[in-house]
Amino acid sequence: MGIFSKLFGNKSTEKKTGGMEDYMTLIRVYFQASIASQLGINNLAMLPDLRMFKTTLHVPTQNNKLGIGEKSHCKKMLKELYKVDDLFFKEIDASIRKNCRKIQDVQVYLVQFQGFTQDLMMLMGNLMKFKLRMPSFFKGAIYSMTEKTVKEIFTKNDYKDAGVVKVVLNIRQYNKRLSFSEKWITGFVYQVVMLAKKEPKAKEEAAK
Repeated sequence: MGIFSKLFGNKSTEKKTGGMEDYMTLIRVYFQASIASQLGINNLAMLPDLRMFKTTLHVPTQNNKLGIGEKSHCKKMLKELYKVDDLFFKEIDASIRKNCRKIQDVQVYLVQFQGFTQDLMMLMGNLMKFKLRMPSFFKGAIYSMTEKTVKEIFTKNDYKDAGVVKVVLNIRQYNKRLSFSEKWITGFVYQVVMLAKKEPKAKEEAAK
């Protein structure tokens, strides 16, 4: 992760801060911090991304309760680096409140979210294909296409490819539990797409 590799001073593995890897790590940290504060979890071994975040950035524990300070710190970073809005965080918190009512729910929930995001990004790449090659400065068009594709995943029922149908049904099933809005999903996918488009440039710059 770019942020953390800089702190460790490892130039050979240093990556551009604010890239896709940082974004995905911070998203996982926010989920885990929200879960910790919601359920009163104090065992960092259960939440590996949160543990790395807390120990690397030396985030202090607030009010003797794990998750509160870390969640606030992570939220601030996501806002500053990626311009994430408050509604994005509110939906995550609401999803966690709905699904994580006891410690036994946590691993199931995190595995489901991982499966959801993996299937979602794979399917979006498949459905949008050449559209993803559009230059990054066409942000409005890319967002609109992402929004349209996300909507179709949840409303369109005439996909021809059996593999696509299977993944679409998986995503719908995942989201019945996770309860994210199409707007949230669009924002998440759009952010990943835009960051992914910057990755080759970052690699080229590093090679120079």
